[in-house]
Amino acid sequence: MLVLIGLCAFATAAFLLLALSRRGGSVLAARIDSFKEQAVITAEGEGDLMTPFSERIVKPTLAGLARAVTSVLPASVLANIENQLVMAGNPITMNGFLTLWLATASFFVVVVTGLVVLVFGKVGPQQALVVLVFGSFGLVLPVFWLKGRVKTRQKLVLKALPDALDLITTSVEAGLGLDAALARVAEKTRGPLAEELSRMLRDVAMGRLRREALADMGGRTGVEELIAFINAVIQAEQLGVGIAQVLRVQSEQLRMRRRQRAEQAAHEAPIKMIFPLVLFIFPAFMLIILGPAVITIGESLLK
Repeated sequence: MLVLIGLCAFATAAFLLLALSRRGGSVLAARIDSFKEQAVITAEGEGDLMTPFSERIVKPTLAGLARAVTSVLPASVLANIENQLVMAGNPITMNGFLTLWLATASFFVVVVTGLVVLVFGKVGPQQALVVLVFGSFGLVLPVFWLKGRVKTRQKLVLKALPDALDLITTSVEAGLGLDAALARVAEKTRGPLAEELSRMLRDVAMGRLRREALADMGGRTGVEELIAFINAVIQAEQLGVGIAQVLRVQSEQLRMRRRQRAEQAAHEAPIKMIFPLVLFIFPAFMLIILGPAVITIGESLLK
């Protein structure tokens, strides 16, 4: 019995030593592998130093600033900015716009503060108010730029819409389906309207309902005439009305509205011409007409 107990104890101790040796070997191997990985990462890091400074430092810093601004701004403001970016055709990303916004405001504040210090030698309450006013210009300028991009894109869509609708109407009356007619317009034309039609057709090809894709296209552009056309098409599909007749009516209405806009612009032209006339042309006329008389009167008085 004692011999059996001794053999069992010896076997247990032997198995424990074997297990510990294997475990220690695996831990040692793991540590060696980790050192190898660190060496590889270090070598790769040396390769990262070859990348441009803007890729390693500037862009991550700007991205961090954009995330900080995003965390501070309300959700409604961010949603409005995102909507404006979509309507403008996504000329810049959300983070890019927020970074531009912050950079413009900071630039105005720093420059105006430097000028105030150079001129007045200090920054008092009045000087701080001046800095605040000019800093607000830095906040407003990117917003104005974005709104200008939106209006420019909407004008391009509105300008191309009547001709595009005529082509859609002609294609449908010739026997094509509405999707095929929209694809023909997207293929034959260029501009924001063709891009939006192509995106809408891709959404439909991916399985979305056509009325949902059309409604999203109207929301992305924000053009009232295009939204009215989309609503008419959706209503015609729901009521089972002939799409060719609806397209013909919409085409006539769009051309009538374009004629009305042209007449309105012609009536507004004389009023808009008053300001350059008063500011630039009339002073030159007065100088040319009254200049010789003033010189003559001055010479007579001097005599």
